[in-house]
Amino acid sequence: MKRVFHPRAFLSRKRNVRLGLVTRTKILQILETKESDVKGLMGLSGLSYNVVAHHLRLLEDERVVVKKGSKKPYVWQLTGSGQQRLDESPVT
Repeated sequence: MKRVFHPRAFLSRKRNVRLGLVTRTKILQILETKESDVKGLMGLSGLSYNVVAHHLRLLEDERVVVKKGSKKPYVWQLTGSGQQRLDESPVT
């Protein structure tokens, strides 16, 4: 079975291994529906705190996600930059 990864899950500065792509895809799918903090992402994805925090930092370095607020716990949201989902129609 071929697995489909979120287009924004691919990193340009790091090696993209399957497990990382799966993890980032889970995180990005959650953030597409709503903003969340690390603990909220943990609960919805079933991933550990350290794994979610690590991948959020990687995605932040790629400017795919951004932190809102200046105090912890930070709320994470998607940015408008980076690759768009392939099923979105182009804007004309």
